[in-house]
Amino acid sequence: MKDFLIRIIASCFCLGYIPFAPGTFGTLAGSVLFYFLRHHTTGWFVLFVLVFAVAAIIVSHLAEKAFKQKDCQRIVIDEVAGVLCCYALVPYSPLNLVLGFILFRIFDIAKLPPARQAQDRLYGGLGVVMDDLVAGLQAGLILLFLPMLIKWAEAALIWLERTMG
Repeated sequence: MKDFLIRIIASCFCLGYIPFAPGTFGTLAGSVLFYFLRHHTTGWFVLFVLVFAVAAIIVSHLAEKAFKQKDCQRIVIDEVAGVLCCYALVPYSPLNLVLGFILFRIFDIAKLPPARQAQDRLYGGLGVVMDDLVAGLQAGLILLFLPMLIKWAEAALIWLERTMG
């Protein structure tokens, strides 16, 4: 019974059992959760994400044993924790919701350093979840600074236009 409950929670209520792109469905679940929690304060949401991440590490550790497989694809609670980490860095808006989803999936799949190292060098639930938390931080930082980067690029183009002719 315990293994059954761990599998249900780790798979985010069986989303991890979807045969194609289970990580994308886990990310979608995290995005829906962010949408429903959007009215809470930033401090409350950050605390929620921290507690959720710790719970995800524990559940993922137990799930590896229940599934008898290291970083089993059916474990998608790590994607939920990772995308929530991304959203913890930005205020809610429909644009942030969509871009956060897309950026997180890109960083989660690409496993840029140090995400790859976290996945390869850490064991148990910590190894399962930490690469997603790193990907979430990477995506969240891009999302946080994207408006500023766009303004800088716009200013640079205006400057180039004026100086070139």
